[in-house]
Amino acid sequence: MTLSLRITQAFDDFTLDADITAPDGLTVLFGRSGSGKSTLINAVAGLMRPDSGRIAIGDRVLFDSARGINVPVHKRRLGYVFQDSRLFPHLTVAQNLRFGQWFAPRGQIRAPLEPVAEMLGLTHLLTRRPATLSGGENSRVALGRALLAGPELILADEPLAALDEARKADILPYFERLRDEAGVPILYVSHSPAEVARLATTVVALDAGRVIRIGQAAEVLSDPAVTPLGARATGAMLEATVVAHHADGLSELDAKGVRLLLPRVPRDIGVTLRVHVESQDVMLATQRPEGISALNILPAEIREIRMGAGPGALVQLCAGRNLILSRVTRRSVQALGLEPGKQVWAVLKAVSVAKENAAG
Repeated sequence: MTLSLRITQAFDDFTLDADITAPDGLTVLFGRSGSGKSTLINAVAGLMRPDSGRIAIGDRVLFDSARGINVPVHKRRLGYVFQDSRLFPHLTVAQNLRFGQWFAPRGQIRAPLEPVAEMLGLTHLLTRRPATLSGGENSRVALGRALLAGPELILADEPLAALDEARKADILPYFERLRDEAGVPILYVSHSPAEVARLATTVVALDAGRVIRIGQAAEVLSDPAVTPLGARATGAMLEATVVAHHADGLSELDAKGVRLLLPRVPRDIGVTLRVHVESQDVMLATQRPEGISALNILPAEIREIRMGAGPGALVQLCAGRNLILSRVTRRSVQALGLEPGKQVWAVLKAVSVAKENAAG
């Protein structure tokens, strides 16, 4: 089910002007605070009426300023997951989930509670109340309630923002399962590159109310021109298959012909993962380094160099069939004679890739 979104909305400090087509899967609206992410998702939900434009899910039009169409919130057939879970404290988990079923369209067969509870790991929590749950468990209940409403689209506005890193790690696999198994497209707001790399099938990069890039996660995240959160937040997403687990605690992965060694990844051999590599962790050398501790030394070719406003620069590399970003200084670019087409070595310490950045 494709979401088509074309709206404009004027604010005091900028004008939101977006034209987006989001296919099936999980589409992430990605950018810094104030770029228009939440405004877009609230326009889809019907919580904000744009100045002009059109919003449709498949052939069903939710908003069209030219035709005077503005479908009420309760008739839009959407599930909304907020930053806070907004569960009913006096109801059990099962009762909160069943509340979502009441909003399933009339005449539509309601999704059964049990498979949803099992998919989200809630079966053993059904008799408990929200006050006795962790933040991650409450978020999973909110996600299940949205799914049981029988939506055509799920909206998630930074649903993990209020959680600490441990709780985020707990709930991310459930968003992956929802993306892969539920058959409901998801529009997801985030400012976390690691979340984007792990979850997104499509990324919409926003800056000051405008769309600067739309595409697959691997393409957008490795583009040096896409820095919605600044150079410090940049990184690339690699797809890699687990090929071996070694006795010294390292896992060996094949990323489209490139060998990577990482701290043990708890996945079976043959499983394909997404690996998020932060640009600040990638060093460059013009000759193959010898006598260093880093285990990942990858031959690469420079594709593009983007100089920053300050002392930094982003270098886009092609290693095998992977696009990788390296953040270095302008001085290093000059001293090493870096330029597009130059053959270099990308150096990545095995331990620099956090455990939660190799999953999916």
